[in-house]
Amino acid sequence: MSSSPAPLKPADLPRHVAIIMDGNGRWAKQRFLPRPAGHRAGVGAVQKTVEQCIARGIEVLTLFAFSSENWRRPAQEVSLLMELFMLTLEHETKKLHNNGVRLRVIGDRKAFAPVLQEKIKEAEALTRNNTALHLVIAANYGGRWDLTQAARRLAEEVEAGRLQSQDITASMIESHLALADLPEPDLFIRTGGEQRISNFLLWQLAYTELHFSPLLWPDFDEAAFSGALTSFAGRQRRFGYTGDQIERNPAS
Repeated sequence: MSSSPAPLKPADLPRHVAIIMDGNGRWAKQRFLPRPAGHRAGVGAVQKTVEQCIARGIEVLTLFAFSSENWRRPAQEVSLLMELFMLTLEHETKKLHNNGVRLRVIGDRKAFAPVLQEKIKEAEALTRNNTALHLVIAANYGGRWDLTQAARRLAEEVEAGRLQSQDITASMIESHLALADLPEPDLFIRTGGEQRISNFLLWQLAYTELHFSPLLWPDFDEAAFSGALTSFAGRQRRFGYTGDQIERNPAS
């Protein structure tokens, strides 16, 4: 395990951190390595980030591993990513379980090979009762897909006569999203220098604090994560209120 993190008050920490892990391919290219080498190096950064979240008492970590748009990448790279996903599940699930991590995969799994779908189910079943950290992997996920499947399920309720369209509320939509049972992300981090959310958790990021790092994901270490948390701790979250209202009533 890495050294103890810099002290921050528990109240200053995010409950839920969401990360777009960008830059694996560029990290490999800079080193004249094939792109898969960057993805393998990225797994090491995931391990370190999970350790940091556990050490700091962060409740939820959501990682964008493979978007619904990533199928557009070269077929060989996609195949290698699927293979790496499988191998990581095989090698890391027991370790996650021993460290009290609950694993969940969100996204449209139907596009995955049956053997990968089964590995996901096994990992989720093994870790279901763990409480040290809720680790969410977004794979073949997109924010538009998430909203579409929620809308489709509500439409089915209307067609069945169990719901009137005029009664649909924002909370109903939210209850059908992939992360309905978890707190919304407090802190969003994207590595690799890009400054966009790329169809990730479109609904859930409405009031999330955004942090963009120039570091490529394999280089995103404990110091970089600590810096993101410190930046978050120094922000005033208003949720539509004024700054004066928040200062007068911090619990609002």
